[in-house]
Amino acid sequence: MSDFHSLFTPFQLAGKTLRNRVVHASMSLLSTPAGRVTDRMIQYHANRAAGGAAMTITEPLATMRHQAGIPRVQVWRRDDADGLKRFADAVESQDCRLLGQIQDAGRGRHFPGRNPEAVGASALPDDLSWTVPRALTAADIRRLVIEIADSAAHLKECGFSGVEISGAHGHMFHQFLSPWSNRRDDAYGGNWENRVRFVAEVVSGLRDACGTDFIVGLKLPVDDGLKGGIGPTEAAIVADLLTRSGEADYVCFAGGAHARTLEMHTPDRHGPPMPYMPAIRELRHSLNGVPLMALGRIVDPAEADGILARGEASLIALGRPLVADPGWPKKAAAGRTWDIRYCLSCNTCWAAIIMMHIPIACVNNPRVARPDEVDFVPVRTATPKRIVVVGAGIAGMEAAWVAAARGHDVTVFGASDWIGGKAYLREQLPGGDTVSSIYDYQTTAARRAGAHFVLGRSVGAAEIVALRPDIVVLATGSSMIPPDWLPADILAEGFVPDLRSAAIEVLRHDGRQPGTAVLFDADHTEGTYAAAEALRARFEHTIIVTARDTIATDVAMTTRQGILRRMAEQRIEIMVLSEPQWNDRCADGQLDIVNVYTGDIRTIDNVALLTYATPRRPNDTLAAPLRAAGIEVVAVGDARAPQEMLFATASGHAAGESI
Repeated sequence: MSDFHSLFTPFQLAGKTLRNRVVHASMSLLSTPAGRVTDRMIQYHANRAAGGAAMTITEPLATMRHQAGIPRVQVWRRDDADGLKRFADAVESQDCRLLGQIQDAGRGRHFPGRNPEAVGASALPDDLSWTVPRALTAADIRRLVIEIADSAAHLKECGFSGVEISGAHGHMFHQFLSPWSNRRDDAYGGNWENRVRFVAEVVSGLRDACGTDFIVGLKLPVDDGLKGGIGPTEAAIVADLLTRSGEADYVCFAGGAHARTLEMHTPDRHGPPMPYMPAIRELRHSLNGVPLMALGRIVDPAEADGILARGEASLIALGRPLVADPGWPKKAAAGRTWDIRYCLSCNTCWAAIIMMHIPIACVNNPRVARPDEVDFVPVRTATPKRIVVVGAGIAGMEAAWVAAARGHDVTVFGASDWIGGKAYLREQLPGGDTVSSIYDYQTTAARRAGAHFVLGRSVGAAEIVALRPDIVVLATGSSMIPPDWLPADILAEGFVPDLRSAAIEVLRHDGRQPGTAVLFDADHTEGTYAAAEALRARFEHTIIVTARDTIATDVAMTTRQGILRRMAEQRIEIMVLSEPQWNDRCADGQLDIVNVYTGDIRTIDNVALLTYATPRRPNDTLAAPLRAAGIEVVAVGDARAPQEMLFATASGHAAGESI
């Protein structure tokens, strides 16, 4: 058993018992396109209950009539009681409390376009989309309070244990609380008592409609990062005012807003662990005895238990860590921390929903919301086969451990001395410290299942054929396609390496080198900019050149905001709508950069390194000779279609299951 006594001590909220202190924080799932409860939504939360969470909070539900056109469960219509009851029963029957989240984005919008249906505190533009909302009247506010209370009462009738009001992240309630977005001069604006009035009335309305045996939680801003907004000092005032009545059952705090501070919403691996905790430790004194729920990049059970043991909070909210592994509580309670698939804080889950428009997904969990997701153990095969996996990156390793656990005889060939492939390189770059958890888990699982490893050398088709495998999993990765402006003879000489090759060499050296590093960026993914940071640490000056009008266009906005901030803070220069032009002067360290539209030229002197990050082509040359020898070949990861880590683990996992 574990030593995490504080984490697994029961707790009481609104007369309801929580079996431990682990709460699944609200996460958007993008699984309700028809506005009704779906089987996938139920399965997702039922899995977190089965994994040991004591309470789980849904994604935002539509509790107000004006939300009829958005893809949320339309609670206010009261036309899907059976779905809500099935949802509640699937979770509550496993001794896990189910809460629905009450939220409206207001003027907030974090993707292109303006929302003509937005409502909010004042007719002021959203900091990102410039959406200007219709300012709610006092009568509108009173109507919303009634609608929210009525919807919550319906949830209670259907078996839900409570609701959480999302008053942080720059959402509508936050917009009323903040002086930055609330410029009203009526009873809902001006002084602090007026700015909290809307939220206070919602809390009271919920309590009147649902009674004292119904959990009412408050998520409040800890720091929205905006000048004139809500920082820790203002957060203490808001928290004090909203907890004086004792009607709220818990409070948690979250950062960021719909602005350049959106990245604070989901803190990533470029910042410290538990970034909200310094402020939360102080804010707990402003809650008038209301229990505090800690939130924000709490990843490890020891971290969570320590917060509770020190009395810094009463509950722990985990969002992304329970996406990565719904069995996190169950494994921690059993002392199996080594078996947890840890959250990378990479925000791929956020990107899946917001950018890729697919249901929530995770690099470290290819089985999100599947019935057998929790503590997954592969089903043993009745017909064991001899499997050769070529490539020890995360795609090949995912296929290897699953196939070996199913009972196949698996041999993994890796050209490098280490396991992890490109992920191993990414781990060495800034913000990469969590990446190793992917291949660490895979390696442990593969060795435990009996897989064999041959590392440190390449393997050819003849050697593979001689092993007489039934199936070869081709996980040989990809190579960057040289840009058209780079002459073939210069490429052949290796004078201009691709970014991967350059990064490997650069990482061998510490200290600042003279000259300028120039990186041509036709990739626009997160790893490219991590490499740019490594270049900046080792060269006097670093310049990113891209033919697009900005950088980081292929990553989610929260990730992109962090990239743009770090590039600015580190004084990494960005030249847009431009490409290098090769000529004889390049050998002397002079590089011409040409505007793609005007042809205007800027010459960069003292260039010490020129490198490129470009789209990739699969390294699949082994496929044809192996198939010609009659061997079935299954390509995974970049060897199948060069993409990001999410596809690597997903395709590897699928291959391991299917062979």
